[in-house]
Amino acid sequence: MPSRAAATTGPGRLLGRVSRSENTVLIVLAVVVGVLGGFGAIAFRWLVETATWIFSGHADYAGTTGHPEHPWIPWLGGFFVVLAPAVGGLIYGPLVQRFAKEARGHGVPEVMYAIHRRGGRIPARVAFVKALASAVTIGSGGSVGREGPIVQIGSAMGSSLARAARLDENGVRMLVACGAAGGIAATFNAPIAGVFFAFELLLGTLAARSFGAIVISAVTASVIGRIFLGDEPFLVLPEFQVSHLAEYGLYVILGVLAALVGVTFTRVLYKIEDAWDAVWRGPEWLRPAVGGLGLGLILLAVPQMYGVGYPVLEGAVLGEYAVWFLLAMLIAKIVATSFTIGMGGSGGVFAPSLFLGAMLGAAFGQGADALLPGLDLDAGAYAVVGMAAVFAGASRAPITAVLILFELSGEYTIILPLMLAVAVSTVLAGTLSHDSIYTLKLRRRGIDLTKRADTRALAGVAVGDVMGAVPPALRRGMSAAEAVDRLVDARRHVLPVVSADGRYLGVITSATAAGALTGDDDADEVIVGQLVERRPGVGPGDMLDDALDHLLDEEATDGLPVVEGDALVGWLHQDAVLRRLASTSR
Repeated sequence: MPSRAAATTGPGRLLGRVSRSENTVLIVLAVVVGVLGGFGAIAFRWLVETATWIFSGHADYAGTTGHPEHPWIPWLGGFFVVLAPAVGGLIYGPLVQRFAKEARGHGVPEVMYAIHRRGGRIPARVAFVKALASAVTIGSGGSVGREGPIVQIGSAMGSSLARAARLDENGVRMLVACGAAGGIAATFNAPIAGVFFAFELLLGTLAARSFGAIVISAVTASVIGRIFLGDEPFLVLPEFQVSHLAEYGLYVILGVLAALVGVTFTRVLYKIEDAWDAVWRGPEWLRPAVGGLGLGLILLAVPQMYGVGYPVLEGAVLGEYAVWFLLAMLIAKIVATSFTIGMGGSGGVFAPSLFLGAMLGAAFGQGADALLPGLDLDAGAYAVVGMAAVFAGASRAPITAVLILFELSGEYTIILPLMLAVAVSTVLAGTLSHDSIYTLKLRRRGIDLTKRADTRALAGVAVGDVMGAVPPALRRGMSAAEAVDRLVDARRHVLPVVSADGRYLGVITSATAAGALTGDDDADEVIVGQLVERRPGVGPGDMLDDALDHLLDEEATDGLPVVEGDALVGWLHQDAVLRRLASTSR
């Protein structure tokens, strides 16, 4: 038997060095992506502000009063808003159609599709085209947000860097998520929300290996954003608090209404897009320009819909508007955003969701205060909670919704009603509609991210038809050093463990066995029975397509045990599934 020192040298030490080297590379790349995401967010914000000045002559036209004229063309008066979106459409329409069709629309679904179906591959040109197209769309009056674009911009930069570094597919996906998290973190000064946005909406799972890299990227981008954009909260609000227990009932009602608004927004958005598709017969590059005239008429009637609309949102939170005006803004925003996206504009739906929530919450808070004067309600608190609840109802991302509004406002005093309303909105919206505002766009193209890519070739195939022989099994009384030898001889990372009478007990991994040899002074006394991991297997009669989720799990690096009763009867390898797919595709 080799000595303990020998067991920790040779292949084991080499693998350890390789693992540490890979982790170092990922950390460095995560920092680089964070830097790119931070400066990307700063550059994009500058582009939006510059485009807004050029097209409107003001820093933010939605925050002006009346219909001020454009200083360059004063003879048009406020009527310049009719032409501004059309001129903008003439610029970004051909740009998107010629160089990156993925840049059309709100961006996040394209990133989700790239991660789940294209191995994270996003062309580098998407970052540049999306930045320019979205900046022109927003600057010329498009009623969309800048957060969706920065997610797509950051993701494209992460994808390009990962492919340049020749990372594997998992590494590419990870850096795509890092880019998205960095973009959100820098734009909103919200690093925690950026991290969970990446996990909850893009990756769909919280993987330990990805967590550190995404956190590093988000923190790096947020630091850069704070240096150049300041450290002030997105909304500077007075302190809110819940004074009466009865208010929690009101927040439940607000959650219900927010779900209805979120689902309605989603449906209207795609109904208007369908209507555009049905009536438009001209070239696609011209569609935004022609649609821009219609959008201009909307802006002429409701100038508060110009661009992102943050000044109006903040005014609602601070109680500056009457209930009728708030409800009118809610309806107008649904129409204006849907029209902008439907005509081929480029921009996000994140900020419009927050806008709708602020209008709904402020109107609800004012109405409740009028009906229940004894409670002395603060409508601003309901506006903030409404922002999170509508976004959660539209996106089905409750954790992100809670965290981002907490970071945006810095108001911990309303965290309980915030969580309550978001939970109610998410559950009810999921009952009313299977898809979120992001996944519905993909489903309309025939893409269901909840299912694996085409696995029809595996339909009706049982695990027992493709399983291999049982690998060399370990006994529970075997020493850890002997287990390491067996793993090295078998050239495997995982081996099954069985009892003396042949019952399947679990598995032992190379990492666990090696750790036992190096971690304790009494390592010579450690046996396999102390290290065994109970890893569920699949049955020989199980369908192969049903076993895919388990087989593709990060822990199933060397396949899955096939267990019948308590007996280990075979082993399901990933390459067996690949051979089956290859044989049926010929």
